This record gives sequence, C-alpha cells and structure tokens, in this order.
Amino acid sequence: LVDVRTVRPANSHISYTRQGEALGLGHAVLCARELVGDEPFAVLLADDLFLSDKPCMQQLVEVHDRTGGNVVAVTDVPREQTNRYGILEIGEEDGGMVEVKGLVEKPAPEDAPSNLSIIGRYVLQPEIFEFLAERKAGAGGEIQLTDAMARMIGGKPFHGLRVEGQRFDCGDKLGFFEANLAFALRRDDMAEGVRRILNDYAGS
Repeated sequence: LVDVRTVRPANSHISYTRQGEALGLGHAVLCARELVGDEPFAVLLADDLFLSDKPCMQQLVEVHDRTGGNVVAVTDVPREQTNRYGILEIGEEDGGMVEVKGLVEKPAPEDAPSNLSIIGRYVLQPEIFEFLAERKAGAGGEIQLTDAMARMIGGKPFHGLRVEGQRFDCGDKLGFFEANLAFALRRDDMAEGVRRILNDYAGS
C-alpha cells in the first residue's frame, strides 16, 4: 500500500464500481457510466501490460488531442489468431496511426478485414454509453465494447495507433511470467537477484 501511495499522483481521486454480472466488456464499461459522466475517458485492460519509454496511454492521449474522437491501441497479429481479438477494417495510414473504417469482434481468419488487432487501451467518447445502454448481445452472447465502438464510426474521428514499446499478454501464463521478469529486471533492487536465479535455473 505504501508503494501504491508513492506512485499515485497527489491530486488524484480513486473511485470504483462493481460489475454485478459477467455480461461482457461492454457491460463492464457501462457500469462506470455514472463515474465517467459526459467527457472522454480511458479504458485500460489488465490483461495487456506495456513497457515503453513513453507510457502507452500518453501516446493515445496525444493522438486524441490532435484528432479528437476515439483512439485505440493496435498491433498486428498472426492471421490465424484474428478469432481472439477485435479486428480493424482500416482506411488511410499516417505513420503508426491508422483510420478506422470498421470493427469486427473475433472474426474467423478467412473473414477478417485485416490482421490489425485492438489491444487493451482505449480513449473513448461518452456517446458510446448510449449504444452500450441498449444492452445488445454480440459475440459469445455478451455485450461487446467493439460493437458499440463500431456504431460510432462515421461520426467523430476514429483512429488506431500502433503504440511504441513492448506489449505483454498477461492473459497468457507465459506472457504473465515474461511481464514480471521484464519489469523485475528494470528494478535496481531486484535485477541482480533475478539474473542470479535465472542463471541457476538455466544451468540446471
């Protein structure tokens, strides 16, 4: 708790809400509607962790400040894995930024419009709550955030950003292990000990 208080900004205020039923990511975001109010907001999924010189959310916010509208972090995934992610239909590209023309939740590889996937970081406009409040079931019978985002395309600008840095998939056991290892090796109080442990196991 002391460590958390050390990194928490002095002027921050932390509130929380609970998702009473597991009805999908869209429903989870909808549960925060009263806390968010009528302003742009960020969504961060704990399954995705980023290690970068410039924080992932800062990169997205900077694009949002330039373009307005909605911005999502994206990465290229193997075509055979498109059925695990929300996939973009893309328009014009400008460096790492891409125009989002459409979104499909977990399409089969043969149906995917690209192999560019959304990865766990979003800056969204509050209008999305109107679509989420309709509670329409999508893929897997859940209320999908991707479906609501797709309905906002064509209104305000919508962009994807290939963020700089390393992404760890903490929903995967090995990805979770790798994330812990990578961050531990960056800590002055842990790096030497971690390397020693790794050497011991590598030699056995």
